[in-house]
Amino acid sequence: MDDAKDLNRRYETIGWGAFFIVWGLTSLFRFLPDGSATVGIGVILLGLNLARSLKGIPTSSMTITLGVIALVVGIVDVARALFRLPIDLPLFPILLITIGVVWIAREVMRPRQP
Repeated sequence: MDDAKDLNRRYETIGWGAFFIVWGLTSLFRFLPDGSATVGIGVILLGLNLARSLKGIPTSSMTITLGVIALVVGIVDVARALFRLPIDLPLFPILLITIGVVWIAREVMRPRQP
């Protein structure tokens, strides 16, 4: 159990490092299309859970959900920037609402301990 816990901690540390690298690169290289950072973050979150799953470590439904949302929002932003699409959704408020719904649903669906 300690090995899995240590491995999970290592994966999380690598994920955080990758997050800051993506954030730094997209801030430094302004020529990257809008949404590039969001796509990168989605890939990092989903990759983290893939690595956990392959090693038999429980995955996090929250980071999977956030990863999928980030990937979709990022792809829409990149497509909008590259193809000059007239898509203008209030993505950040939608993201906040989705996170809130997921958190509440997880708590409501969680089995009660006696």
